[in-house]
Amino acid sequence: MDNQDILQRIQALVDEEHRLRGPGDGEGGGAPEQEGRQARLRHVEEALDQCWDLLRQRRAKAKAGDDPEDAEVRPANEVEGYRQ
Repeated sequence: MDNQDILQRIQALVDEEHRLRGPGDGEGGGAPEQEGRQARLRHVEEALDQCWDLLRQRRAKAKAGDDPEDAEVRPANEVEGYRQ
């Protein structure tokens, strides 16, 4: 996976995040549907953090003269704890 692939994945996740945060489908949906939507949103947010972290790792490795392919996806609980 190269930087362009990661950026495309980020864009797809951002699009999904916007859809999930937007108004519902208008059919009313109950609590179980809303819980599923919130769970999916949490998953999308974690995946976004992982993608951004991977991209930053790759760019830092390239800048340092290292192989960006050595960068690895870190666990969500690790990247979620980073301060912005």
